[in-house]
Amino acid sequence: MQAHLDKDELENTLLLNWFVKLPNVLSRESCEELMSAYDQDIYRSIINMQRYNFGRGEYKYYAYPLPDLISKLRTYFYDNLKPVAKEWATRLNIETIYPENHADYLDICHRHDQHRPTPLILKYGPDDFNTLHQDLYGDIHFPYQAAIMLSDENDYTGGEFTLIEQRPRMQSVAHVQNLKQGEAIIFAVNEFPKLGKRGYYRAKLRHGVSKVTSGKRHTLGIILHDAK
Repeated sequence: MQAHLDKDELENTLLLNWFVKLPNVLSRESCEELMSAYDQDIYRSIINMQRYNFGRGEYKYYAYPLPDLISKLRTYFYDNLKPVAKEWATRLNIETIYPENHADYLDICHRHDQHRPTPLILKYGPDDFNTLHQDLYGDIHFPYQAAIMLSDENDYTGGEFTLIEQRPRMQSVAHVQNLKQGEAIIFAVNEFPKLGKRGYYRAKLRHGVSKVTSGKRHTLGIILHDAK
């Protein structure tokens, strides 16, 4: 991991815009290493998106024990996003606990029967895409997650990361982002505090990936809660 974050700036940007891009989270070597391990036996589950009407393409959930880099990324994001999560809960009047350490947060997940790891790697080819969705796997979920681009931007076309903000009594708004290799985007998992005329309300968010038109696209997803 290469990025050095200003936690105050990160918190302010996420609470204002509910997503933020971070450059140089992973080196080219780390990205290549993760992609080269795609066919190794280190995953707990393989999902064919078309089979489940999730789109087209494939993704794999890592198994415990997680590869060292994946485990470090989870800790890294938890440590940096914990202050944002606490303020997120305050603004939405949600009573929840975010312990000092990510391991203690996972203990909370496990006590709610959420034992399965959620970090995943996604692979797309021509005409593959990911439908709009939310990564909720049980009653417990951390309010932010990260997606890290592993592929070089010259390796594929299309495949834009897409965020849809649902607005009450108004049309939804799409935010389309392109990521460079090693760059991460942090975004709200389910909802985020939006300031309205009567204070903060819960604005809903879904995310997906537009159709890849050529080449191959690999992405790493870092989700901080475990699944049932």
